[in-house]
Amino acid sequence: MFTKQDLLADVAKMGIDPKGTLLIHSSMKSIGPVEGGADTVLDAWCEYMRDGLLIFPTHTWKYIGDGKDVSTYDSRTMPACVGILPELFRHRPGVIRSLHPTHSVAALGDMAAAYTAGEESRHSPCPQEGCWGKLVDLDASILFLGCTLRSNTFIHGVEEWAGIPNRLSPEAYPLTIIGPQGEKHHTDMHFHRCTAGDVSENYDKLEKPFVKQGAIRYGRFGDAPCILGSARKMKETASSLLQKEPDLFVDGKAVPEEWY
Repeated sequence: MFTKQDLLADVAKMGIDPKGTLLIHSSMKSIGPVEGGADTVLDAWCEYMRDGLLIFPTHTWKYIGDGKDVSTYDSRTMPACVGILPELFRHRPGVIRSLHPTHSVAALGDMAAAYTAGEESRHSPCPQEGCWGKLVDLDASILFLGCTLRSNTFIHGVEEWAGIPNRLSPEAYPLTIIGPQGEKHHTDMHFHRCTAGDVSENYDKLEKPFVKQGAIRYGRFGDAPCILGSARKMKETASSLLQKEPDLFVDGKAVPEEWY
């Protein structure tokens, strides 16, 4: 059974900057048995990143979005649909949850308020001026803890910023957003939509190009295999590939090696 100290040692081995910005996609079950369970996992991350900015996605697209009946996102009560660690993290003291109605994040650190500000006025899932684009500005690291690059929401952003067609709904839907004090905001949102299906299922084809370009490296956290990526380097590599083939992710065919 892993202790908090075991987990902290694993983080240190990965060489993560404790004063930097780190976003974590996670699978709790992949970590294995932990003394104290999920709370101990979060204790370890919060302790290690106490001088930096720690972020977990707290997405709600499963409940509110294209074809859903729900048109109100209550940031206080709507649960994250991406696992137990983000859901527990958003309730922790000092954590600020952004007001993006479908692709919110929760952040802890001195920069959390500035990082999450303005999300109630966004009109697409991952706009460049929003939290996902700010990861590039902050030279953030993105950790895939026990999960694959298919969980890489950031690449949705890269496609959006590159203007790849057939990725967003052409129509915008009116949504209501409720903030932490019960205040209401209104926005019109374009949702992820691709006639070819869920393109994120093919994002793992980026693994070999990312390795070749030095955009990712590997580690371990408990029993969980980890991929640690640089937001800037992943953006550079993915953008270059999308220039060669805008529909790169509509199928699972490997990326030609000569492209990278």
